[in-house]
Amino acid sequence: MLPPFKEFMLLPKEMQATFSELKISSHLRQANIKKSKGFSCLYLFTLIFLLTFHHRTWFQSKFCDRKASDLPGKDVVYRFLSTSTYNWRRFLLSLSSCVISLCTKLTTDDRVNVLIVDDSLFERHRSKKVELLSTVYDHVNHKYLKGFQLLTLGWSDGYSFIPCNFSLMVSAKKLLVNLSSEIDKRSSGYKRRIEALIDKPTATLNLVKQTLSQGIAADYLLMDSWFTEAPLIKEVMNEGLDVIGMVKKTSKRFYQYKGKKFPLQTLITHCNVNQKIFSHQEGSLGSIQVKLNNGIPVKIVFIRHRKYKTEWLAILSTNTSLSDEEIIRIYGYRWVPWRLSEII
Repeated sequence: MLPPFKEFMLLPKEMQATFSELKISSHLRQANIKKSKGFSCLYLFTLIFLLTFHHRTWFQSKFCDRKASDLPGKDVVYRFLSTSTYNWRRFLLSLSSCVISLCTKLTTDDRVNVLIVDDSLFERHRSKKVELLSTVYDHVNHKYLKGFQLLTLGWSDGYSFIPCNFSLMVSAKKLLVNLSSEIDKRSSGYKRRIEALIDKPTATLNLVKQTLSQGIAADYLLMDSWFTEAPLIKEVMNEGLDVIGMVKKTSKRFYQYKGKKFPLQTLITHCNVNQKIFSHQEGSLGSIQVKLNNGIPVKIVFIRHRKYKTEWLAILSTNTSLSDEEIIRIYGYRWVPWRLSEII
């Protein structure tokens, strides 16, 4: 006679209670991540979850070194990860909503909660046959590389950061590998592939709508200068969120001030910034209230770049009632508090 097998027994004792409290198995079922026979999805998920803490791949893990009959083969694991009917985005949203509800119980009601959107390069320089592989631009190194753009949306209260949603983006004009014709068009995997071909502002708005529909509440959406554009700001405000984001220094974008249009470089001259103390003043250099091209009133705060003391940065806020210091503080949610002074 054999004792009943429990998937959580693979986890350390400290994690067993966490998996039970967060109801991982329930979130997997809600995302249609389930099997009719063989190893359960919870068992496979637990094995893959443990690999992160061992810093090893499936082949390097100690699980593969043991020749035990109760461990799955590599084909089982690969099928589990590549099944197109599994909605991993719904799983992440459901799990994040549960974690956020637990975090908000530990803080006061007047704490500012935000959503943060950002993109990063997911490089695949050795790949040749990866589906929808394309050439993408790396804004950090200023060169084109093979891979994807990972668009991520997360929730933060200033001390905790919880990822909520994600999307892999590709360049439709620079595809190296086309979309596979074998995948079922009714599956979640096909919808994710189609979404990867749309433009980044539309994908960002879709991530925000999906996150808010899950019951995740926030006051602001924080974004980098690549996302702070008038059309996207208007759409986000229609969803009930204010926007705080960095503004790109460009002469092609104008702002309405006293009935006239000015580029960002000219607006700073209307803030009465003393150029003699420009390189020594800490924090805000000044602020100004203007309107975007679509008529949305915003407040732009100019701050000194701490690393390059002769340069300045600009932060935009659609909530014009906030003080300069509060706008800077909330935008600092994009980083951990103790690193804010190194960036601004």
